[in-house]
Amino acid sequence: QVQLVESGGGLVQPGGSLRLSCAASGFTLEDYAIGWFRQVPGKEREGVSCIRSSDGSVYDADSVKGRFTISRDNAKNTVYLQMNSLKAEDTAVYYCATSRDCAVVDGDVIGYGMHHWGKGTLVTVSS
Repeated sequence: QVQLVESGGGLVQPGGSLRLSCAASGFTLEDYAIGWFRQVPGKEREGVSCIRSSDGSVYDADSVKGRFTISRDNAKNTVYLQMNSLKAEDTAVYYCATSRDCAVVDGDVIGYGMHHWGKGTLVTVSS
């Protein structure tokens, strides 16, 4: 069964750090581009970071550049998002998703040909 399961969300104070994990099962993660997306209720979902499958290029949205780092462990079939210097505006439900490819367009991460989505993990940044 094809599945993506996120974990690692929670409550953190501004300036703090969290590491999200996304474990894949039923398929090989490195065969796809994999990205992290986030959504606040009432707002559009936005791409945060992604890794291309073709050449391993990493793309980050302008809003998180220098603070968030995406990485992939092929042996564990898992992708991570290390989030540092968290801000209140980073509060959202974070989803991992696979796609055919990904890129940055006008400072936003875009996924092309989306395949599978996880159910999300909530990150709350608040004092």
